[in-house]
Amino acid sequence: MRAALRKWPALLCLVPFAVFFFAFQIAPLLWVAINSLIVGDSWSLANFAKIFSSKFYLQSIKHSLQIAFWSSLFGIVIAILGSYSLRQVDSKLRDFVMAFSNMTSNFAGVPLAFAFIILLGFNGALTLMLKQAGLIEDFNLYSKTGLIVLYTYFQIPLGVLLLYPAFDALRQDWRESAQLLGANTWDFWRHIGLPVLTPALLGTFVILLANALGAYATVYYLTTGNFNVMPIRIAGLVAGDISLDPNLASALAMVLVGLMALITVVHQWLLRRSHRHAR
Repeated sequence: MRAALRKWPALLCLVPFAVFFFAFQIAPLLWVAINSLIVGDSWSLANFAKIFSSKFYLQSIKHSLQIAFWSSLFGIVIAILGSYSLRQVDSKLRDFVMAFSNMTSNFAGVPLAFAFIILLGFNGALTLMLKQAGLIEDFNLYSKTGLIVLYTYFQIPLGVLLLYPAFDALRQDWRESAQLLGANTWDFWRHIGLPVLTPALLGTFVILLANALGAYATVYYLTTGNFNVMPIRIAGLVAGDISLDPNLASALAMVLVGLMALITVVHQWLLRRSHRHAR
């Protein structure tokens, strides 16, 4: 009885969090889910049928997944190398890089789009320098390849911030013990390093995917809403002057939620499989 009474203060402290979580997470999701099923004055799956039968909306899904996947892959590879390198350098340099990563991880939206236009636009400083050096013939920042480069930029600092603490799990005596037993660098990373880091790597990759799939402001201001990705299409259906259809936007948003749910399920399955393999 006394133990139950002691838990009440802690439960009461969770009430404000629960209220805010329901108001800003659960309630909007329920509202979007309900509106995605409304067509005119009736309930129907016609909005979802329209999405999956339209090449235009399927193209937006394809572009979003491609940009998110490749930018997350490039971002996490560079973040792994950067995080591992930070463990080997002086503490002052490490603190500076971590502070810089923290700052650049929030550098997005209009300022980031403007910076990339100046650097890598058709007449950008780096574009002209690379052309004069003969390293590139043509680079289109406003294409899918250009957006992958742009997305990779803001994926790297986030990946470093998420992966850097994970390398604390690798103890130096493990490497020394492996070397004493005759293991080389590849053997250490294959049998010890990667299995230990796998949960952090998978979790970081999923977060980077979610970050890229939901990015809106940067790609909108860079392309003025002319590139076909899911966030742009959702915004156009909600606030567009030509094709205003909030219910269809809700259905497209639920498709985005479904993609993230599928990615999360796959992530959890891979985690369980990695844990069984480690055992």
